[in-house]
Amino acid sequence: MTVFLTVIIIAIVLGIIGFVVHGLLYLLVIGCLLLAADLVWMGARWSRNHRRPVR
Repeated sequence: MTVFLTVIIIAIVLGIIGFVVHGLLYLLVIGCLLLAADLVWMGARWSRNHRRPVR
């Protein structure tokens, strides 16, 4: 969970820097892609943990 929150914070910071500083639009794109990848990874991990155990 710590890795998830750290990557979220990094993605938000990169997005803010990319939005504010003109000419660093690629940081905004990297931040958005990182956020999307992190949410997909956490969603896959969350769905895998909620399966019923095999008896």
